[in-house]
Amino acid sequence: MASTSPGYAITIRVDGPPSAQPVAEITAAITAAGASITALDVVESFIDRVTIDVSCDAHDSEHAERITAAISENPLLTVRKVSDRTFLLHLGGKIEVTSKVPLKTRDDLSRAYTPGVARISQAIAADPSDARRLTIKRNTVAVVTDGSAVLGLGNIGPAAALPVMEGKAALFKRFADVDAWPVCLDTQDVDEIVRTVQIIAPVYGGINLEDISAPRCFEVERRLRELLDIPVFHDDQHGTAIVVLAAISNALKFVKKNLADSKIVMSGAGAAGTAVARLLVASGAKHIIGFDKDGLVHETKPGDDVMRTWFVDNCDPGEFRGSLSDAMVGADIFIGVSAPNVLTESDVASMAPGSIVFALANPEPEIDPVIARKYAAVVATGRSDHPNQINNVLAFPGIFRGLLDGRIHKITDKMLVAAANAIADCVSTDQLNANFIVPSVFDPRVVTSVAAAVRASAN
Repeated sequence: MASTSPGYAITIRVDGPPSAQPVAEITAAITAAGASITALDVVESFIDRVTIDVSCDAHDSEHAERITAAISENPLLTVRKVSDRTFLLHLGGKIEVTSKVPLKTRDDLSRAYTPGVARISQAIAADPSDARRLTIKRNTVAVVTDGSAVLGLGNIGPAAALPVMEGKAALFKRFADVDAWPVCLDTQDVDEIVRTVQIIAPVYGGINLEDISAPRCFEVERRLRELLDIPVFHDDQHGTAIVVLAAISNALKFVKKNLADSKIVMSGAGAAGTAVARLLVASGAKHIIGFDKDGLVHETKPGDDVMRTWFVDNCDPGEFRGSLSDAMVGADIFIGVSAPNVLTESDVASMAPGSIVFALANPEPEIDPVIARKYAAVVATGRSDHPNQINNVLAFPGIFRGLLDGRIHKITDKMLVAAANAIADCVSTDQLNANFIVPSVFDPRVVTSVAAAVRASAN
């Protein structure tokens, strides 16, 4: 059975007579339903009735309904209300704008706004570079999406993408003290996206492209990098690639192999897959065999984007023309950024001794990690309920902290590799094991180390 998740947490308010031992009955019902109780409070107590709030984590929405039904089956218990804790957390949004300066007196207003603010505007008009010194530009990032490839939900549009972009902005602030703001565009036309970002760019010190489908994301990023004098970073590509490279580096240390000699099989040659391959190649990988939904990636086709062409040119499978299962025989590393259940148990069993499996499709990976661990020495996923989560939060806060502090205008592969090495180095030799190949996202060293590496690599 799947693990319970705080993403499906609920709070159930239940009434029952004290004589019925409601706490014990509620606990028994929830436990029997396979849920994890996280809190239990008696909120009201009377002679004839006790009101209890019990919070628990479920597997999914259907499981949450079954938990509630299990409590309701007891004729002595009455379910008064069920609250979805994730929806409650999002009520009214997750971010806000707050003033950094006091606005309590007329003097405050005169300096923060008119007439004093006119002097600041005049200074910037005379020297536009002062905008970075005298405005929010020095620490502000636009999180830009068109809603075309949101998480594993697909093309759900800009409004439905907004909660995700809010979350991204909250992570920027929490981990790197970067002020980020969602920019959800009601267009999926490349020209309109590029032009819109170009004309709002004066406010921002950097652009984080998010959840834009391939191959359009490649074109959007390329054109914006040419047009703007601030860094443009597509996190779905480069953030994933950075953390994968960091994790692969440490996994190889653990199994005592090196990247250049490793046979790597990749499932997924889209935005994330191509970016991962680029950093692996930049770090010395020599033998990558890639697959997409159409099978082996080994030749260009009419209409291929520049990134797919790069993949074909740099990840040549040689004479091999077999299936994914064929390629897995003797493979040292599998990296999946594709779709659920594309691997079988026998595929993993056929890999080389000391194999590494990164099944990163989310929420359902390319193979059940429990099965993969029967054969692979190291297994990683994109999920928070398994060890070795490949989480972009390890990368993008520090990347942008370094870019902003270093006043860096362009991003290079050298910077991305340096960031990956910095993340990997946050796991010491004493800490490194099969279930700990990347640091915790809450490790305060990660952001500072990544930011320092980005700044240093720009010189």
